[in-house]
Amino acid sequence: MDSIATNEVPAPRVLPSLHTAVRGPATATVAQLSEFDEIIDVRSEDEFAEDHIPGAINCPVLDNVQRAQVGTLHKQTSAFEAKKVGAALVSINIARHLEERFHDRPRTWRPLIYCWRGGNRSGALAHVLHQIGWRAAQLEGGYKSYRRAVVADLVTLPLKFSWRVICGLTGTGKSRLLRALMARGAQVLDLEALAAHRGSVLGDLPDAPQPSQKMFDSLVWDELRKFSPKQPVFVEAESKKIGNLRVPETLIAAMWQSQSIRLEAPVPVRTALLKDEYEHFLNNPAVLIEKLECLTALYGHSTIAHWKKLALARQWEALIEELLINHYDPAYTRSTLKHYPALAHAPTLKLASADETCFSELAEQCLSHAC
Repeated sequence: MDSIATNEVPAPRVLPSLHTAVRGPATATVAQLSEFDEIIDVRSEDEFAEDHIPGAINCPVLDNVQRAQVGTLHKQTSAFEAKKVGAALVSINIARHLEERFHDRPRTWRPLIYCWRGGNRSGALAHVLHQIGWRAAQLEGGYKSYRRAVVADLVTLPLKFSWRVICGLTGTGKSRLLRALMARGAQVLDLEALAAHRGSVLGDLPDAPQPSQKMFDSLVWDELRKFSPKQPVFVEAESKKIGNLRVPETLIAAMWQSQSIRLEAPVPVRTALLKDEYEHFLNNPAVLIEKLECLTALYGHSTIAHWKKLALARQWEALIEELLINHYDPAYTRSTLKHYPALAHAPTLKLASADETCFSELAEQCLSHAC
């Protein structure tokens, strides 16, 4: 429900451009997002949590409970009664936002407000802010128009860039190399960071649930639109899914067809890197043991029991080495060779230690190969 009543008909737009003087708030399109100082999402907390424009702040004019209350009143009583109650709640919430969130905004502040479809919820706040004297605008079509733009752009944007895919076995430090490249000003798309997942059966991040699919799409879209086609974009090799999330089809297809850079490291270095990255498992072996259960169908009860024993005894080097050799390396090799045919002719970088200096040196080599 976007408005105070579910049968809301959005008010007609007087002028399409935010640059034109109007008596009420102007409207803006998704292409104009960067022209504003702040983007305000007035939808409920649950709507915002599922997906929102990256960087937007949430200032609901109807919160979760109020939105349900007004919707129920609309269905069971009448649209008129729902509008009366909804208008009162919206007024109270806007007043609170003015006192708590917007009281220190300067006269030159230019906010963009949106709701579900550019209707009464965003219109109410945009009107009040405009009347105060701020150059407030309302997103034309609301979140629905934004989502359509994201879906469309994810089909075309990945094709504009020259990709450099970092390939390497588990534990070779691909994510750290991406961070080193980013520190040197390179264009980097860190999909695992956006997905809050390391892309394996043990890839869940502690206390960091994955975003929704729509939110992941938004985060990827937001990164892509910042890149320049004049420079290569570095990305880590991935399959179609990272945890529970799907990589946009055009993006993964572009990655699979792109140039690759192979990253190699000896097992002791990989073990040291993995111990650092998966420290949460080392501190809580019970969680790791629960994850290992998922591999029973592949390796049988005897092997899993052996790995559990190593985990309980905290014999991390032995456990990590066995997991690498018996599980991760074969699976990664099959998947990578299948999806990244250019890997056979890719330059190879060798990581000698887990020291940050080594990643810094490899980043320089990556940039040289990319050029």
